[in-house]
Amino acid sequence: MISEDPDVTGSVPRGLRVSAALAWRFLVVIAALYVVLEIVGYLSVVVIPVSIALLLAALLAPAVRRLVMVRVPRGLATALVLIGGLGVVGGLLTFVIIQFTDGLPALQQQLTESLNQIEDWLINGPLQLGETQIEDAINSAIGLIQENQAALTSTALTTASTVGEFLTGFLLTLFVLIFFLVGGDQIWGYLVRGVPRHVRSRVDTAGRRSFASLVSYVRATAAVAVVDAVGIGIGLWAVGVPLVVPLSTLVFLGAFIPIIGAVVTGAVAVLVALVTNGFVTALIVLAIVIGVMQLEGHVLQPLLLGRAVKLHPLAVVLAITIGLVAAGIPGALLSVPLLAVLNAGIKSLVNESDPDPEQVDVLSKKDATPDAEQDDHDKLDKQESGSREEELDER
Repeated sequence: MISEDPDVTGSVPRGLRVSAALAWRFLVVIAALYVVLEIVGYLSVVVIPVSIALLLAALLAPAVRRLVMVRVPRGLATALVLIGGLGVVGGLLTFVIIQFTDGLPALQQQLTESLNQIEDWLINGPLQLGETQIEDAINSAIGLIQENQAALTSTALTTASTVGEFLTGFLLTLFVLIFFLVGGDQIWGYLVRGVPRHVRSRVDTAGRRSFASLVSYVRATAAVAVVDAVGIGIGLWAVGVPLVVPLSTLVFLGAFIPIIGAVVTGAVAVLVALVTNGFVTALIVLAIVIGVMQLEGHVLQPLLLGRAVKLHPLAVVLAITIGLVAAGIPGALLSVPLLAVLNAGIKSLVNESDPDPEQVDVLSKKDATPDAEQDDHDKLDKQESGSREEELDER
């Protein structure tokens, strides 16, 4: 008769059992997160516009509230703020286009002169190239373009499709933004009704604090954009580059898109400096742009955003990097707001045992997260007072 195998559970070290239990739970969590990310990626055409609309709602909600406080109907206040915001952005873009158009003839003349100087340097400079060699290089470039015409056409069609998707996303964002500004409280209240009654107040408070943290993030991002525009604008003015104001405006608008926005607008500034003022000035402008980008990436964003949303500077930098690697520009744009929202919500759920949602002002910076330290101090004071009373009773 074959005896049964003895129970080997008791023979496995406790540390190994605990590690195995943690390992399979960790794998389950990772699998769940992977499924969620796949769903979000599949629905990115909807998720990204809704997320951007939420960011814009955090930016425009204070203006809507001010108009409502002076007895302007909320619908009219929303329309005024949206029209004003679109007017400001459209006016800035129109100003930039007009300034570049007015300066285009001078830029073309400067470009022609720069190309002539480059050709003269190639012929009479250290390289001692002949005119035939330069013409052959130009003809080779033209032939390469003709050979890859099909690929270029496909790229153009892809770009046109991308523009169509952008316009669709813009309209969806505007549509969702209107409802967020008009009835954001009602939408949130409807969502909270799906939460069990015994935790509804805590979830309501956590959501309100999360939105307050998002408002603080948007304000800090606007401050960073202003510093970038002013810093690069002063540098362009100091070295005598034309079109300072439109270039600074481009930098301000591009700063709202982390990393890539500053790179693109900075490249435009360097190109204008190269065409108008020469190679040395372009190098100086490049150094200025790199310096401002380093200041933004390593000082302004970690400090201003970290203080606004109460995140450690390292967490801000890592969130931007991970978002850029995982989802490109949308990931870099939405990673820090998502981290700020999660941070505020989790802190509220953990630190507040009996919250009152009505006491949370979603547009106030101080209400972005619960004052956990003050709560801890209050608990310590109560404990100390209780121990003192017990000592007095014993005496």
